Amino acid sequence: MSKKYQNGFFVFGLVVLVIMVTQLDFREVWSGLQRAGYWFFAVVALWLGLYVINTLSWYVIIRQGGSGKDKTPFSFWWLYKVTVSGFALNYATPGGLMGGEAYRIMELAPKIGTERASSSVILYVMTHIFSHFWFWLLSVGIYLITQSPTMPIVVILALTTAFCMLGIWFFMRGYKKGLAMMLTRWLSKMPWMGKWARRLMEKQGDKLREIDTQIAALHKQNPVSFVSAVVLELLCRFLSSFEIMFVLLVIMPEVSYPSCVIILAFTSLFANLLFFIPLQLGGREGGFMLSASGLAMAASSGIFVALIVRIRELIWTAIGLMLIKMERTKK
Repeated sequence: MSKKYQNGFFVFGLVVLVIMVTQLDFREVWSGLQRAGYWFFAVVALWLGLYVINTLSWYVIIRQGGSGKDKTPFSFWWLYKVTVSGFALNYATPGGLMGGEAYRIMELAPKIGTERASSSVILYVMTHIFSHFWFWLLSVGIYLITQSPTMPIVVILALTTAFCMLGIWFFMRGYKKGLAMMLTRWLSKMPWMGKWARRLMEKQGDKLREIDTQIAALHKQNPVSFVSAVVLELLCRFLSSFEIMFVLLVIMPEVSYPSCVIILAFTSLFANLLFFIPLQLGGREGGFMLSASGLAMAASSGIFVALIVRIRELIWTAIGLMLIKMERTKK
């Protein structure tokens, strides 16, 4: 990637990081860190390993699309740096699927080509979201097994199940036929993006179809690799529930792991439904509060978890931006 674009991503991320920091009450932050103690370091360190799993999932997808010696003309740890920086940019983007993905494609394109880089990034994003739908669906089952739902909760769980099944069907269709052209056609019918999408189809239609062909081929050629990538991402979702458990252990030594899975599932679903909120400010915090209250926990417990998670995001966003800067300086 050229220095111009690397500088652009770095400056964008830095500006957003500053905005995110200004939203915090520093007295509340310091009080929360003192209260969390050494568990806060466990939360930060946990994501060191979770990003390894994310990188491994993407690595499997990239290798699946290559042949011979050109399968991965880069090291796993270089891809790890790109993964961390990509997620750092995603933290700052509404919906989380814009800045980080563009950065990943532009970093990877010089090594494996634009079409293959684009298809591998799109396929990884699809796998990442696909695992979320499975996580939410499995969490419904965990709730039914471990809790005693009331009738209103049963209705919400039924709607959640229908939503997850629809999402799984949509992505399975996308894996088989590709998703790039399907999304572009859908955007072309929308009033505020229709003209842009139609121009994109006219100018880049062949490349979009080529990307779709590669996505479908990656899915069909090696089902084992596809399942492995999905399982790795799903495993990452369940392991990330330990972040909530580490925080709640400070104030609730009796907290159970299934409860933490349910809190994470509801919070991530709630935050993703509010993807249009810049930086997802307030959406995730509200999700933590509602999910904690739904499990008969004090609302203050949800607020405390949300604060620690937000600080962890800021730290890893800063680390991701530093890695972008280090890569630019090295070049």
